[in-house]
Amino acid sequence: MFTNWRRNTTYFITSQMISLLGSSLVQYAIFWHITLTTKSGIYATLAIICGFLPTFLLSPFAGVWADRYNRKHLIIIADASIALATLILAIIFATGYQPIWLFLVAMIVRAFGAAVQNPSVGALLPSIVPLDKLTRVNGINSSVQSAMFLISPMAAGALYGAVSMQSIFMIDVLTAVLAITVMLTKVRVPVFESKDKIRNNYAQEFTEGLKYIWSQKYLRNLFVFMSFFIFMAAPGSMLTPLQVVRNYGGEIWHLIAIEVGFSSGMIVGGLIISAWGGFRNRIRSMVLATVVLGISTLILGVPIPFFIFMGVMIICGLFLPLFNTTVVVLLQEKVGPDYLGRVFGVNTMIASSMMPMGMLIFGPLADIMPIEWLMLFSGVLIVLSAIALNRNKPLLAIGLKSQPDHGQ
Repeated sequence: MFTNWRRNTTYFITSQMISLLGSSLVQYAIFWHITLTTKSGIYATLAIICGFLPTFLLSPFAGVWADRYNRKHLIIIADASIALATLILAIIFATGYQPIWLFLVAMIVRAFGAAVQNPSVGALLPSIVPLDKLTRVNGINSSVQSAMFLISPMAAGALYGAVSMQSIFMIDVLTAVLAITVMLTKVRVPVFESKDKIRNNYAQEFTEGLKYIWSQKYLRNLFVFMSFFIFMAAPGSMLTPLQVVRNYGGEIWHLIAIEVGFSSGMIVGGLIISAWGGFRNRIRSMVLATVVLGISTLILGVPIPFFIFMGVMIICGLFLPLFNTTVVVLLQEKVGPDYLGRVFGVNTMIASSMMPMGMLIFGPLADIMPIEWLMLFSGVLIVLSAIALNRNKPLLAIGLKSQPDHGQ
């Protein structure tokens, strides 16, 4: 089943790297344009909502698709759909019609593609990678993705203002075509056949996925914790560009610097978790990452020079892969293959909904009070959530198991 898995996995990660490069370049260009043009917390909130809410709405269907159909084909279809929609937007922009709302539409279109892609990628990896190599591969994949996030802001900064937005859009189209070509010609994925031969409607199959999650106490607890953590992480994740513009100046190099610092930390963090593998109990790894991210958010809530601000962003990047990789591997190891797509679909729903919900609160507040107050408030609650996680017996118990648990 895992013949030539290293070569196969390398091609898969390469295709995702190429696709991510074009996508993240466009995302940075769009978000920075909105931030620099409006300098508004409301518009920053709208941008975040447009980038996440569609993913939330489509994820219930996408998770079912990932358990029904060929996951490789779903990834290709998602890339192709984004490329086509981006090409249409590029043509519209070429006419000179470029209102702010059209940038928001671009983010919506891309979010729909991410909704299909994310659960498919998460569910596909265990079918091409041996179980005992999942942490290593996910860690490497995290570093590769972080490298793209390191390159993307620098490339977006160089291109932004130098070329038209439609030209930046066309880069995304070209990288999507190349990524699809690699997936079609080089990546070999075993055909997945669900044990459940009876196909129900989408709502019923998604409901069955929810029942499975509810029947596993560790999954319930994990998703509740993740929901709270992502909600409270909204200020530190999404308001830092606005905070930098207000406190340190509105020059593009400031925005590039914090993104480069954060992505550099993520590259190193991904390599560390790939080589180390985390604590024997995976939940302890999540606790450590959560504590550090909470304290880092607290530091952002006090007046600090810009170079210290950058240092905090590097630390956040360093520990985020420890959190993300641990969650992904935990799901890939413990969840039964028939439900893996739907579980990752719910995981995507949480990731795509909690951040906008947080921004609905924190975004408008950023226009009426200092962002630093929001950082202090969220930082304290994140640290407290880490303490609660460290005392969660069902999660600590499942974190100790070395063999898959498919709820049997």
